[in-house]
Amino acid sequence: MSHHEKTKNIKNKNGFIAALDQSGGSTPKALLQYGVDKSFYKNDTEMYNQIHSMRSRIISAPSFNSQNIIGAILFEMTMNREIEGKATAQYLWENLGIVPFLKIDSGLEPELDGVHLLKEIDKLAEKLEIAVSKGIFGTKMRSVINKASEKGINDVVNQQFEISQRIVSYKLIPIIEPEITISILDKEIAEQILMTAILENLNKLPNDIKVILKLSLPEIPNFYSPLINHPNVLRVVALSGGYDQKSALNKLKNNNGVIASFSRALTEGLNVNQNDEDFNHIIKVSINDIAMASLS
Repeated sequence: MSHHEKTKNIKNKNGFIAALDQSGGSTPKALLQYGVDKSFYKNDTEMYNQIHSMRSRIISAPSFNSQNIIGAILFEMTMNREIEGKATAQYLWENLGIVPFLKIDSGLEPELDGVHLLKEIDKLAEKLEIAVSKGIFGTKMRSVINKASEKGINDVVNQQFEISQRIVSYKLIPIIEPEITISILDKEIAEQILMTAILENLNKLPNDIKVILKLSLPEIPNFYSPLINHPNVLRVVALSGGYDQKSALNKLKNNNGVIASFSRALTEGLNVNQNDEDFNHIIKVSINDIAMASLS
């Protein structure tokens, strides 16, 4: 598995990064959207079996391929399982030509200064070693910003970049995700503070260190252009952040050089009761639409 080839694909290829990394907190919501309510599972193990079944079905769909998808972010449990008899990350890269990433965070701290910092990541070194051994290319960590708080936003960004230093020491590429909640009234001001904080941290990095930034779609089109063009940034990707698919795609089209990394908006319309023909058609349309919007 060539690290150089994966880097080239992420930097230059058209397409988007699929986010299949719902964690313990967001899994019930993702399953409910898929038509699987709590009567389908009695405990966490059964719940995770259900979500793995959903993810396997998505990854196995004929349209889930490297024509439109350049990467996929996995939950740890998904990485440790198999698809068609192959370890998931290996299957993604070897069978589909899709670059595998791993969600590594352990959730969020309670809100302080208008933000949720990352909880200390459980067994980070061990997690990163396993990721490398499984052929994972990069990692993802998500913090949340609920207010245009200068202190809070700087704390979020500084924490993400500090942890990223440990990640790059394993030759993994970090996806830094300081998500701004889309419904807050001071979102535009929060974006200005966030941009300044990210640029300050990027400018301290050695030339050979590359990161991916995963950001909420901005209020002002092309606001994040300075980040896209920064020499330490491999790619800027956008989360859907609660927008429905149509709204997320319209916003994405207004941001040149930003590609999608959608979770909820990718799986919109899929249902456990659909036959394979209907399921595969819906995911195909979504994948094509998201890839087209990522071309702008």
